[in-house]
Amino acid sequence: MRRILLKLSGEALAGEKKTGFDEETVRGVAVQVKELVDEGIQVGIVIGGGNFWRGRSSGNIDRTKADQIGMLATVMNCIYVSEIFRSLGMMTSILTPFECGSFTKLFSKDRANKYFARNMVVFFAGGTGHPYFSTDTGVVLRAIEVEADVILLAKAVDGVYDGDPRTDPNAKKYDEVSIDEVIEKNLQVVDMTASILARDNKMPMWVFGLNGENSIVNTMKGSFNGTKVTV
Repeated sequence: MRRILLKLSGEALAGEKKTGFDEETVRGVAVQVKELVDEGIQVGIVIGGGNFWRGRSSGNIDRTKADQIGMLATVMNCIYVSEIFRSLGMMTSILTPFECGSFTKLFSKDRANKYFARNMVVFFAGGTGHPYFSTDTGVVLRAIEVEADVILLAKAVDGVYDGDPRTDPNAKKYDEVSIDEVIEKNLQVVDMTASILARDNKMPMWVFGLNGENSIVNTMKGSFNGTKVTV
């Protein structure tokens, strides 16, 4: 793999607290990413905002405003995680689809490629910059734009199931599943918009549990026990 895009769950980064940040969890991610970067793999990162805010779960305010709050939650997450990465000696940059003063740089493919060439970890914050699109759609869009080889989806569960393994003890885990089957059965690997975008642009996704020991590095080095979504 030359270039990967890693999607981190905001809730997973919060650890047992469920909200905010768990520094031990974030540092564990940073150690693994550093190992990949040191081996010459270019890493882009998208982080969800669920440890602070989920726009769709708020029924009392305008959806557009709720989604804008969610976009800002992802910016906060990227600033924090970026700083933990920097504390371990990595170079980072945060790109957003809207201006955030001096906090971030405005996204463009050329700028992202320039930072990748400098061996920097590039954080793509702020989703697509538009309401009604999730960070799922944002990660697939950015992966396509920067021509990533694969999307790594680090989730709270360890793969794709035909039901919710947290509530259904008989839920079956897939080792491999096509994106067409994901869409047909609504398996919710990512939301439907993101699934169709991945299918139409032939962007594979590997789904695994973030909390597994050394899970990111193991995924990249062949010890993969999640689900491969093929295109």
